[in-house]
Amino acid sequence: MIYFKFPFDEQLYSTDENSNTNSINFHSFNNAERIDIAGKIIKKNITEFENLKITSEILPKDESQFIAETQEEYLQKLEEVIQIIKENDLPKLVLSRRKILTGFTEINLKESFNNLCRNYPNAFKYLFFDGETSWMGAFSEVLGKFNKSTHEFETMSIAGTIPVSEEWTEKEIEEQKPVSSYIRNTLTKYATLSEVQESETYDHISGNIKHLKTDFKIKINPEDLDSIIKELHPTPAVCGIPKDFCREIIEKVEKFPRELYAGYIKIETEDYIQYFVNLRCARLYKNSVHLFVGGGITAQSNPKKEWQETELKSQAVLKNLVVI
Repeated sequence: MIYFKFPFDEQLYSTDENSNTNSINFHSFNNAERIDIAGKIIKKNITEFENLKITSEILPKDESQFIAETQEEYLQKLEEVIQIIKENDLPKLVLSRRKILTGFTEINLKESFNNLCRNYPNAFKYLFFDGETSWMGAFSEVLGKFNKSTHEFETMSIAGTIPVSEEWTEKEIEEQKPVSSYIRNTLTKYATLSEVQESETYDHISGNIKHLKTDFKIKINPEDLDSIIKELHPTPAVCGIPKDFCREIIEKVEKFPRELYAGYIKIETEDYIQYFVNLRCARLYKNSVHLFVGGGITAQSNPKKEWQETELKSQAVLKNLVVI
């Protein structure tokens, strides 16, 4: 079962599990895993959701025996990645880790989800569980949005992360540029019906942090949609440039597989097909919560600041969790 809210939309949605339609699909970072959620998308009454008897008893037990990286271990890995970036003259490579929460007896799933919805109105928020796996998240990055009527395709470049109160430095500005260039170049290949429209770069605030964001829009041939998504994912914002080389490094260097983290969620409604990048998310268990966080690393990166950035990002879900 899945419950979710679109950005800037207070309506709660779920699926009609009696239908044979698959309107929602989860895709993993490496495209090796896909979860199809049965049913058509339907509106749900908030009161009905509040009256649901869902407790953390529905969650699977964590038997992975994963041990989260210490700060010292992650700093060492960051030093290694920065060296790889310098040796190969890479514009950017994204490194991630897991923060694992234990020591509780129960998660209040409904209140945790309600907290996310209340605190992140401009994000896509979801709670998903199927008996074998369970995830929750709130994030703003859109891999793509396709209007079935007008054939307009929209996407965005989001990169660079600092606390809301701080000012941008060269590191964040240079980190966002190759993401925008990659998206611009990809869309230009499909610009047969219209030119690529690009906004100015501006601040995007998400809770306690902000990012640099640029919006893109283009009219496309519907038959090109799957190809565009395939080329865009994973974007440099979650992988790096060049994409294939960085993905190989990620698989070798990172301690844990990313699973659904930094993958995307495809949602098809009557009017739109939307693709949301699964960032600020956590995998939920009866006895633990695995929070997935990462950051874009460049030759100018400071390992201690990169660690602090992941700590800030972990709060997106962590501070909204209600545990006993």
